[in-house]
Amino acid sequence: LPAIDVDVPAIYENNQFSEELQFLYSSENLNGLIGVYYLDADALTYFDVVLATTGALISVPGLNAQTYGDVNTKTWSVFADFTYDLSDTLHLSVGGRYTDDKRQAVVLRRSFTGGYSPLFGGTAVPFATTSSFNGSDKFTDFSPRVSLAWDAAEDHNVYFTYAKGFKGGGFDPRGQTSAAPDTDLDGVREPDEIFDFMQFEPETVNSYEVGWKAVWERGRFTTNLAAFWMDYADVQVPSSIGVDTNNDGINDTFTGATTNAAAATLKGVEFDGTAVLGESWLAQNDELSTTLSVGYINAKYDEFLGPTGVDVADQRVFQNTPEWTSSWRVNYSTPFKLINTDGDLTFVNSLSYRSDSAQFEARMPLLDQDAYTLWDMSLVFKSEKGWTIGVHGKNLSDERYKVAGYNFVNQTGPTTFVPTLGREGTLTAFYGDPRTWWVSLTNEF
Repeated sequence: LPAIDVDVPAIYENNQFSEELQFLYSSENLNGLIGVYYLDADALTYFDVVLATTGALISVPGLNAQTYGDVNTKTWSVFADFTYDLSDTLHLSVGGRYTDDKRQAVVLRRSFTGGYSPLFGGTAVPFATTSSFNGSDKFTDFSPRVSLAWDAAEDHNVYFTYAKGFKGGGFDPRGQTSAAPDTDLDGVREPDEIFDFMQFEPETVNSYEVGWKAVWERGRFTTNLAAFWMDYADVQVPSSIGVDTNNDGINDTFTGATTNAAAATLKGVEFDGTAVLGESWLAQNDELSTTLSVGYINAKYDEFLGPTGVDVADQRVFQNTPEWTSSWRVNYSTPFKLINTDGDLTFVNSLSYRSDSAQFEARMPLLDQDAYTLWDMSLVFKSEKGWTIGVHGKNLSDERYKVAGYNFVNQTGPTTFVPTLGREGTLTAFYGDPRTWWVSLTNEF
């Protein structure tokens, strides 16, 4: 390209320490555990947004809008889960988890001139600080769980489960304080307005599941069938929007804007099963087996408040949530001798399917992914001496499929776009791996 507009080199560093301690209890009719959990995690993000074309037009050569975001999480929780046998066939499980979640964030946004910053091998120098934020918040939650299971017959179990889920709040490490709305219309972005814009609240879900698990023909076949319904509140919706920091009519940077804009309902059905199709079929002690799974999900927003406060739920879809998914795998294993070493040779052939899905909550046909199927294959020899060698193939049909993307344009026609960042905007798709072959070699000591 003759110029750079937009280019975003990035550095992501994540460090964490976690520890979990469990105490187990078992008696004739009561079994369970009590535990504690601790997490200390730090997520650091650096990235430049080089807008060279835009910079040239506004007399700032090599315009670069840099973001530094550091979010620290300290979480501890206590939990317990016990199952009591009401009878030989009826079992009641009750549990709960208390969580104390603290987040602290430092977000610094600076404008550079001269292209890439020293972090990315450049010589650009800063000329303005457009955003500086340092804040913390604490979130607590108690999430219960209850389940009732009935052994309807030998190797057949029917169950019902209710559980509450909790996802902690936090701060968007890409946030721009100057983008905070003046909610009281007094002409001043006050600290509480900036804090409310940078922060997002916890997300919660009440989930219900009913299912049936069965084993047939003394373990030769297994089937699992489940139906679920999930009620989400305060759904955390991440987004990125262009921002004009100097009021010249051109969006010279962008901001992350994670909000609790939505409520949603998800419901669906899942099935998985296994079958041993043959034993000692082609050779003594060989086995042919297969695994099948199918999932259906209906995911809809019940409410989705747009930037103006208007409910646009009928114009939004769930990100990266295909309606149908399925996989099918066939395994063949047989005793085999390789280099005068006894072992087992296993051949695995698998197909996985995903129906249409959207990259973002607002559909973008050029980024959204049509239905596709991936074909993988492996041939692995595991010796009785502990070493293993395998040949693996992934995406053998060389399917082109999108896994992520950036969208900073508004599409106004089949081939026409209006930029929402810089003078040119950006519309970028990232694709999954193409056809790939590799060899693996492991040894157990």
